[in-house]
Amino acid sequence: MQSDQTRLLALGLLEIRALLADYLGSEVDAPMSVRIAAHMAYALHNEAEAVYNTADFHLGRATMKIAAIDQILGVTDGAALLSKFNVKA
Repeated sequence: MQSDQTRLLALGLLEIRALLADYLGSEVDAPMSVRIAAHMAYALHNEAEAVYNTADFHLGRATMKIAAIDQILGVTDGAALLSKFNVKA
């Protein structure tokens, strides 16, 4: 069972994903930092929803989606995030 703190963080990420939905895609006219944030929130939203609903979190799926951000946007932010978590992209 997820703690209330974990569920609140997950719910916050789901809200951030909804707020940034217009900035998804490889050709969006927005600052790169906003586009990266939108893609990170999108990459994690299924797992955030699972956590909020007290279901299992799929770390492997989440890391694959985060790593894909780099190919979509031509950045290295996904790999950088994963390296902070000691996971290779």
